[in-house]
Amino acid sequence: MKYQQKPNAFSIPVRIYYEDTDAGGVVYYANYLKFLERCRTEWLRAVGHQQADLLRDQGVAFVVRSVNIDYLKPARLDDQLLVGLEVDKISRAQILFRQHIRRANDTVEGGWVELVSAAIHIVCVNSALMKTTSIPAFLRSKLEALQ
Repeated sequence: MKYQQKPNAFSIPVRIYYEDTDAGGVVYYANYLKFLERCRTEWLRAVGHQQADLLRDQGVAFVVRSVNIDYLKPARLDDQLLVGLEVDKISRAQILFRQHIRRANDTVEGGWVELVSAAIHIVCVNSALMKTTSIPAFLRSKLEALQ
């Protein structure tokens, strides 16, 4: 089933493996954060930039400042999920994301069940000093154009 995205949205598929689950057979709660991180990394790559290059060439990194996450329903072994993001706001040194993890379900309206919903606050830092710094202008202008 194809998911209809908004223009400022991005998503990746994620399959749940045995290693992702806990003793109860459901995805361990902290692993959802890994899936959300992976989506943000792939979004940046799709925009044309890799975190390793930004670290090496610009001396900047993106770090999580805060996470507000709601675990709504569990994911289980072999589930095929859609992990997505929408950019809420980009400022001089910060990016605010709305993220979600969904599972296809033809029996519900819209065809998708929301498993996880999160608001993620990312800050650009000078990697040597670990202090907030401006997102490089070339990158910020490209990201702002996606909003």
